[in-house]
Amino acid sequence: MHDDDSLRPASARRRPLLVLAALLAVSAAAGALVWGVARGPDPGAPADGRGPDSTAVPPSRTPSPAVSPDGSKPLAGRTVLVDPGHNPGNFRHTAEINRQVDAGTHRKECDTTGTATEAGYTEAAFTLDVAHRLRDLLTAQGAKVVFTHDADRPFGPCVDERARIGNKARADAAISVHADGSGRGNRGYHVILPAKVAEGSADTSAIVAPSRALGERVAAGFRAATGTAPSNYVGGGTGLDVRADLGGLNLSTVPKVFVECGNMRDPQDAALLTDPAWRQKAARGMADGIRTYLLR
Repeated sequence: MHDDDSLRPASARRRPLLVLAALLAVSAAAGALVWGVARGPDPGAPADGRGPDSTAVPPSRTPSPAVSPDGSKPLAGRTVLVDPGHNPGNFRHTAEINRQVDAGTHRKECDTTGTATEAGYTEAAFTLDVAHRLRDLLTAQGAKVVFTHDADRPFGPCVDERARIGNKARADAAISVHADGSGRGNRGYHVILPAKVAEGSADTSAIVAPSRALGERVAAGFRAATGTAPSNYVGGGTGLDVRADLGGLNLSTVPKVFVECGNMRDPQDAALLTDPAWRQKAARGMADGIRTYLLR
């Protein structure tokens, strides 16, 4: 910010030098004061939710600590596939999403509508919101983020196409964002890992180990960022679950995991899932986990 020259009277130039010097001193002091206010709080001061220009940062957009303070891009050159579970338009296309497709070891529905809270907040809306937040955090660190969809198609894609998109992108890591639809009282997150399968068109032998490494780091990052506990109904308290029936994992040739962020049918979990600030924490936890996996 420049000093405001209009504060100095034009007649000052005709006054005695002593008066002129005094006015200049006052002007300089005022300019220093204005500059100190304009530049905002000392960078070393405790964080108060405001940026260096004293502009408030909305809670749902608070930058992740995974972003390097020096502005470096630690994930430059890395590609991450982000798969928002389901599609907001699926419910309008029941015939199409019920079509059977290859899931590697068997055939299953193209996709489903997903679940929803008792108040009607849909899983598809939740996953797309979190996916956008995750994308922003990862791109801030230099990663290239590829989406399977962005609600830019009427329905789908089907589970087999979701896997192909990540394979074609040669993603260094792939993550599918979901929320569960279990019974009331079942709470917490869990990360789904691919089982070792070699049947039909599925062969996960090359991705089982790296997917587990990715899943463990995502689970740890998610818990640290959100403060929520691992699932009390899946995974025996580990927050990890291994499955062989998901086409999105069976057909993947890149390290991939699913994250069930919570149970939409439980009121306590639903209160978290519908909170924008919590969704930002969930995205940050996933971003932190992906980052530590890629930089291991």
